[in-house]
Amino acid sequence: MTEKKASMLENVFVRERSIVKNVYLWMTAGLGITGIVAFFVASNPSLMKALIGNSMGFILLVVGEFALVFYLSARLNKMSQTSAIAAFLAYSVLTGVLLSTIFVAYAGVVIYKTFLTTALMFAGMSIYAMTTKRDLSGLGYYLRMGLWGLIIASMMNMFFRSAGFDYLLSFVGVAIFLGLTAFDTRKIIEMNNQYGSSMDEEEFTKVSILGALTLYLDFLNLFLYLLRIFGRSNNR
Repeated sequence: MTEKKASMLENVFVRERSIVKNVYLWMTAGLGITGIVAFFVASNPSLMKALIGNSMGFILLVVGEFALVFYLSARLNKMSQTSAIAAFLAYSVLTGVLLSTIFVAYAGVVIYKTFLTTALMFAGMSIYAMTTKRDLSGLGYYLRMGLWGLIIASMMNMFFRSAGFDYLLSFVGVAIFLGLTAFDTRKIIEMNNQYGSSMDEEEFTKVSILGALTLYLDFLNLFLYLLRIFGRSNNR
């Protein structure tokens, strides 16, 4: 490790800027991989046919995606930095495969418009979280409860199949994940502060990967809920 790197790791305020930068670089890399994989699969008719036509295989991919993200979140502190990076990139690829189906359900212009809107809203909430003097820690409980409520309501609507209720849930989802974007951005800064001046290079990488995964999930869910709103509006 260079003397400059060691000095950065010991200085909480300097390290904060580096961690935030690393988090957004890893998150952007993950989203880029997801987008490239999704577009590649969607552009290949044989791959799309295999993905959509094999319901059991699709279910296994979904289960694998959930298992990987839970494993990465729970075991990150015990993993090597190489394993953490590999798991994050693998999750990005797997998500890209599953996300390729949106190119079948939505027109390209709707997808691109939604992505741009998501990026602007996400950036706005992140900047707010990094510059506000308000304590956002109290939001966590309400946002988690709201997220569980959203999940339960969405599962119930799978049986009732109410298009109007689904449309309403999309707006609720956008609000929740905008809040989570601000909360999780602030949490990354607080994680850095908790280490004081004792963070080493491997811990720096792991915190960056965990932060990137968290914001990646916030961005992706925000994108998907906005896509449902824009997709419905475009079909009217």
